[in-house]
Amino acid sequence: MTIVVGFVPTKEGRAALARAVEEAKARQSRLVVINSHRGSLDDEQARAAEQELQRVTDEMSASGAQVEVRQLVRGNEPAEDLIAVANETSADLIVIGLRRRTPVGKLILGSNAQRILLDAPCAVLAVKG
Repeated sequence: MTIVVGFVPTKEGRAALARAVEEAKARQSRLVVINSHRGSLDDEQARAAEQELQRVTDEMSASGAQVEVRQLVRGNEPAEDLIAVANETSADLIVIGLRRRTPVGKLILGSNAQRILLDAPCAVLAVKG
């Protein structure tokens, strides 16, 4: 079994990652952590992202979870990358973080979250940040 989680270094991203680790341990599944950037990163952004992902890798390794961390910068929307990796790995679950929204905003999810929920090849767990 494989679980794919979308990670960004925010409260919502960390909540999704924590829940994905719990799910991976409970299901004895492999965890694939995806950090997707639509555009290119300058040197400073690339270093910061690399350091954050190394921290995540170290934490996950210490937790005993079987984890793979991927940073994708290939011009795709994050939803496209998550769905592609879920298809590639035959994932059983995608975990995403959602931020709190206003009452009107609750009617319309973010475009990435909505696309993942509608187009995912597997179950999706949306975690509030």
